[in-house]
Amino acid sequence: MAQRLIFLAAAFLCAAALAPEARSETVPFDSGRWEIKAKEGRVVNHLGRNSLYLKAGVAAVRDTKFKNGVIEFDIAFTGERGFMGAVWRLQDFENYEEFYLRPHQSGNPDANQYQPVFNGQAAWQLYYGESYSAPTRYDNNQWTRVRIVVSGNRAEIYIKDTETPALVVRELKRETREGRVGLTVGNFAPAYFSNFNVTAMSDPPPLKGKAGEAAAPAPAGTVKSWMVSDAFDRKILEGKYQLAPADREKLNWRKLGVEQNGTANLARLQGAADGRDTVFARLVIQSDREQVKKIRFGFSDEVKVYFNDQLLYGGTDVYQSRDYRFLGTIGLFDELYLPLRRGENELWLAVTENFGGWGVTAQFENMEGIKVNE
Repeated sequence: MAQRLIFLAAAFLCAAALAPEARSETVPFDSGRWEIKAKEGRVVNHLGRNSLYLKAGVAAVRDTKFKNGVIEFDIAFTGERGFMGAVWRLQDFENYEEFYLRPHQSGNPDANQYQPVFNGQAAWQLYYGESYSAPTRYDNNQWTRVRIVVSGNRAEIYIKDTETPALVVRELKRETREGRVGLTVGNFAPAYFSNFNVTAMSDPPPLKGKAGEAAAPAPAGTVKSWMVSDAFDRKILEGKYQLAPADREKLNWRKLGVEQNGTANLARLQGAADGRDTVFARLVIQSDREQVKKIRFGFSDEVKVYFNDQLLYGGTDVYQSRDYRFLGTIGLFDELYLPLRRGENELWLAVTENFGGWGVTAQFENMEGIKVNE
């Protein structure tokens, strides 16, 4: 009996040593610990609770150090069009992980959204579908519990039901790096928050939900990396049908790899703003002979394609540019037939960002007789 008690005690101590160290705390909105960068942000009484009213911005807890753990809060909204939720691993107000609800899309496949934010650029047009959003029904004008469990490069989101995750994010897109936590509300309708609690853990906590099958690798022929220029004003290319040597000399280049789905998130390198909303994404194609090669490609939000310095194509996928339901999500929806000469060829895509995601993707029909970016 004594030996069994000793064994159980040792097992308990071992398990305690292996369990993630957790620091749980509730952060009142009137505590002075909140830094608010928003159009409106104030402490009010709403639905019988002391709460934070937030509109068009982010509220972050100043002194949190969060890499893994749990974020919990109650949220209330009217059901009007809006985008409200939480941020974590916040490095600054332009770089963080984000999850938000879309109350006006209640019950639809895009009722919510996980997205990374790089250099102030939202990215929902690049990351959509399974693992980024889930159909969820909301209750308006009452408190709804939201629980976010962050574990390494994965997360799961609970909405109302705190036992079964509504969404399992199988891959967080930003690096696993300690940062602050907070709340966010986009443009349009405001939201109210109460009972904000954060539990920071030293190690990744276990997850309940199943992430589903791993994302399939990008198919053969997918462009795996791009050379990306520094940003410039899209107006520079107005009426420019031929690139000159001077156009090349002004540019600095960096290599950018693609995501597992084959999309390059251009905002990983820089943000977009007035006067610097466009970059060139360049491919160098070595061909062993003269041939025509089909390439499928996608972009967000506008593109001008130059092949061997000659303007070949222009297109736009700007949000609602075709009709009010058009989202402008990226995909291999366009194609070109490149007249390759023997030797070196260059394909330059001038990609302009409007909002919602700055990206480019491409896939050759086959790689027979060509090498790309080598």
